[in-house]
Amino acid sequence: MCTTADSGEIIILSDDDDKDCENDLSCLIVEVEDVKKTDCMPAPTALDEDLVVTFSRCAEVLPHARYDCPIHPFTATDCETGVPVAGNQLFCDQCFCYICDKLASSCVMWCHSEMCHCNSHKKSPFWHNLRNTALLGGLKPFNLTLSEIDSHLRCAEMMLQNFRQELSEQFSSFVKGKTLQEIGLPLLNMQGLVHDYTPVYEFVSLFLNKADQQDGRAAAILNLGAALEFVRHFQVPGAFILQTPMSNVTEAKVLLMQRVIASVQRQMVMADFSAEFVQKLQDFYKNLYFPAELRSMRNSLCVRLWDDVLLVAVLKGQNVSGVRKDKGKKDILIEQISVVLLRTELLQRQCRYRELCRYLRVVQTDDSSIFQQLQDLIPFFMCMHGDFTSALTSLFPSVNAPASNLSPHSFLFYLRIFETATAPKLMVIRPAQLSCSAAKWELIESAVPLKRAELVKFALRAQRCCCAVYTDSQCWTSLLQIVNTHRGSLTALPAPSKQFLHEARDIVNSILLDRQNSSLQIPRFFLEMYPDQALLLLVTAALGLRIRDAALSPTLPVLSAFKVTSVTMCGLSLGCVIICPPAKNVSDPLFRRSHGRWKTQQILDLQLGQMDVLSESVLAELWTF
Repeated sequence: MCTTADSGEIIILSDDDDKDCENDLSCLIVEVEDVKKTDCMPAPTALDEDLVVTFSRCAEVLPHARYDCPIHPFTATDCETGVPVAGNQLFCDQCFCYICDKLASSCVMWCHSEMCHCNSHKKSPFWHNLRNTALLGGLKPFNLTLSEIDSHLRCAEMMLQNFRQELSEQFSSFVKGKTLQEIGLPLLNMQGLVHDYTPVYEFVSLFLNKADQQDGRAAAILNLGAALEFVRHFQVPGAFILQTPMSNVTEAKVLLMQRVIASVQRQMVMADFSAEFVQKLQDFYKNLYFPAELRSMRNSLCVRLWDDVLLVAVLKGQNVSGVRKDKGKKDILIEQISVVLLRTELLQRQCRYRELCRYLRVVQTDDSSIFQQLQDLIPFFMCMHGDFTSALTSLFPSVNAPASNLSPHSFLFYLRIFETATAPKLMVIRPAQLSCSAAKWELIESAVPLKRAELVKFALRAQRCCCAVYTDSQCWTSLLQIVNTHRGSLTALPAPSKQFLHEARDIVNSILLDRQNSSLQIPRFFLEMYPDQALLLLVTAALGLRIRDAALSPTLPVLSAFKVTSVTMCGLSLGCVIICPPAKNVSDPLFRRSHGRWKTQQILDLQLGQMDVLSESVLAELWTF
């Protein structure tokens, strides 16, 4: 299309895809001669009815690489570096150097002999690699692309450059060594040098501290960049060896590499890295030089991404074995314990408790001791999910029951959760942390408190599994406080019928003495008529068996738990202590021998009408000689 214009240049836009435009451009700037208005303007009848050009101006040339210059032609070569080729040294005001990424007028190597940047272009692998080396600098070994470089990584590259220079000076000083006089150990007639690696270790440690404060990707790059430098350090033999912890290069490098691995693993699990970036970190690490003392760490960064097929299937509950077959190859979910701990921490922070339980049930790791502690926390994680039924099931599996490892504090912790449906918001990796937190207890979403009968079953099963819970006085006191009154009421329990008392004795005996059945069962009919009284009888009879086995100390808190109970239920409950025959060797004073018979009259005297209140003094006297 031809149109009038005040200037001597116009823009021609071509939509002809079949013709190759010169220099591969879709926008051409051409010069035209001045023409008369009548020559350029067609007759009104010839004008396009849909498009009318009313104004045009000279095209503006935007910044561009030299090989894309619309003014000066460019001749492409593969790797000509000696002299400029066919006018490639010419440039306009908007031409940029492809290597330096700056204006051609500012490039000091534009026509430099043996390295003419004016000949560079993007289609040559030689010039492309040279550009990446120049622009990426110290980040080139990580195989990053320019699109991945941001301000944080630019800062990291500068920090690495300064680190390399200063570390080289530190290591040179270490290799040179110091005399005994220089380190303050003047020994007569002793000559030789001391090579102490401690200053180098402290310098690297300080740099790693700064690295961990950077952005996620920059922190990972800095840690691995530092590892690239110190792994090649070596021990210099000397006449004297200092006995300081980090004076030896081998031991110091092991600690430094362990720290680097821990930091990068944390970034890979916690940060939202792309799969491509993680793969580049892993490739860089595998290409490091690993001396003999570090070879066991070669695969330490083989961490699965969160979108790994097997890991996703396990978290979603689609794979319960942790094994996947793909094209005849078996893939097993095995991870280092450090990675398992990191995933446990992150899933807790995200409140993904059910997925965490699925993961801990399936994953395999290299430290069974720490991993067993994590698996013992599965009941707590199920509680936080609001599934108390599954939590109880997880506490009492057939093998390696977490309930067998409960401490008295942990038992009371779970008892409170089940009774109130509340829990503190904790981030834990060991069961001992459950009872050591002062965090505020909050309602668990969608959780419903357990019924009293379920609480009693949990407590009695825990006592049966765990000796520490069975022998602890406070655990018995807390359980008695649950069963000796109406729930939500301060009134004492009324006395049941004599027929019920007669039948209860055999039922209680059958429940408590049945050791073959690991899952303690309370018959439903036993709780139909007098549910609260039945549970109180059951717990008190269990307490009697406990007292028969060994002395219970302190005893006063346990007996004080009966103070709010009615006189009838006190006599009934304490009378249940002698339902079962005592053991042969009993040390408790309530069951001492007298003329070959057991003295139980003190308990039997606590019958209906004989006492109005069980005072602490009476209870204390009852439990003494």
